[in-house]
Amino acid sequence: MLALALPIGLVIGLTLGALGGGGSILTVPALVYLLGQDPRAATTGSLVIVGITALTGAVAHGRSGTVRLGQGLLFGGLGVAGAWFGTKLSTGVAPSILLTAFAVLMLAVAALMVLRQRRADRRGEQVDPSEEPFITFTPRFSCACPRVAKVVLTATAVGLLTGFFGVGGGFAVVPALVLALGFSMPVAVGTSLVVITVNSATALLARAGQAVSVDWVLIGGFASAAILGSLLGGRLAARVRPELLARTFTVLLIVVAIYTAARSVPQLL
Repeated sequence: MLALALPIGLVIGLTLGALGGGGSILTVPALVYLLGQDPRAATTGSLVIVGITALTGAVAHGRSGTVRLGQGLLFGGLGVAGAWFGTKLSTGVAPSILLTAFAVLMLAVAALMVLRQRRADRRGEQVDPSEEPFITFTPRFSCACPRVAKVVLTATAVGLLTGFFGVGGGFAVVPALVLALGFSMPVAVGTSLVVITVNSATALLARAGQAVSVDWVLIGGFASAAILGSLLGGRLAARVRPELLARTFTVLLIVVAIYTAARSVPQLL
């Protein structure tokens, strides 16, 4: 199994490093369907893999100047309560319902990304207000309160979804940073890795009391390969046009959503 886990981890790390999301969306199915792991063990193992990989990728993106560390930590911190509550809430929901809702969510996010890209193409412009502070005190106090409210609500919602679905949250964080904060795609990708690290750590703490048996040798090998892939993905992201990254991420969302729906919807009928 370890020999199979290494190339899979490399590909998933490449995806996470280049796109800032999709890691745990791909990791959970890979651990369950390709490596024969129990779903609960796969969810916990996925958070370990994605959390470590995201942290490594965030460092690499930071060197390229595409990480807004303060805003990433703020976004992740605001989502901690949501992630904790979502984790506890998910324990009473059937897996088939969770996965079906997950597929619907991904399709909705993909649609929003497509609409935003079309608007950007028509206007021929790219907005990145990520350098603008939310609150300033000099020379006089000012507060971009509508933007602050949007950040708080979005971060809490993303944290809730992260905990509820048991993933790192990149699939939601990247579109949230792009759609809610107007980040450019490269900055959203880099900053999302900081948020994913925070969310993954929170979700793992919420699962600390659960009796889950994890194959640490398999998870360790998988994570090592994913870390290497994330470093390669970070370099790839710095050399690819932002528009191509956005379209690739959208296609990834749609493909995974269709696959997830195909596996989960029949179980509801």
